[in-house]
Amino acid sequence: MNPVFSAALWMAGTLISFAIMAVSGRELSGALTTFQILFWRSLIGLIAVSLLFSIIGWPAVRTHRLTTHLGRNVIHFAGQYGWFFGISVIPLTQVFAIEFTTPIWVMLIAALFLGEAITRTRIAALGLGFAGILIILQPGFQTIELAQLAVLGAAVCYASSYVFTKTLVNTDTPLAIMFYMTLMQMPLALIGGLADWNWPVGSQWLWAILAGVSGLTAHYSFSRALKLADATIVTPMDFLRLPLIAVIGYFAYQEAFDATVLLGAAIIFAGISLNLRTESRRQKH
Repeated sequence: MNPVFSAALWMAGTLISFAIMAVSGRELSGALTTFQILFWRSLIGLIAVSLLFSIIGWPAVRTHRLTTHLGRNVIHFAGQYGWFFGISVIPLTQVFAIEFTTPIWVMLIAALFLGEAITRTRIAALGLGFAGILIILQPGFQTIELAQLAVLGAAVCYASSYVFTKTLVNTDTPLAIMFYMTLMQMPLALIGGLADWNWPVGSQWLWAILAGVSGLTAHYSFSRALKLADATIVTPMDFLRLPLIAVIGYFAYQEAFDATVLLGAAIIFAGISLNLRTESRRQKH
């Protein structure tokens, strides 16, 4: 099978997984707190990953970098909290559009902490990214909601956790990284959720299971797609998450299509694409 076609199939799995995770978070938000949603997501994810390790063997989970895992997961947990909090409050398209700024923050953080060069192309990409944020949030024209800032903070946290992941993949397998992610984030979520504990009831158990499993399948599918095709091919496919979630938001939650959000997201995407294509040409030479 053609590698690009295979990558497209894996990206379809990624898009569906992210959509399921968003809808699961929205469905659970009326009954559970954000901490409790994250607890069940981590617990179910931990069970699923543990079952995989029971098949392939537990030696693959060994690591000598627990401190790095801990740092990554504290930051990633903060990002997860902001993302799921945003899902429960603001339109789904806004959440996904703001989250698309993550690659922009990765560039900035890598330059500040890893010493990566800031080229003219990266400066242009950063400028387009911040322009897109301003179009979506419209400061001065409308009140910026706490949930919007939470999702923006989540994007920064995701970018920071990617920097940790970039170092971890040199020594640890992706499954091991997911194992420690669920193992370490579960107690953090439990501590936060105990104050006003609620149990899922009825169909909420199904949504909790879907939230846990879809989180794993989204990351796994995206990783497989990147192994089969260049980032310049995979990333534009990932952008299809936005129109997909816009359709779901319209039919499932009567959320109107917001042209401003779509325009801002398109500008952010233009910046990301510009940087990816320039980096791809530079590496080929």
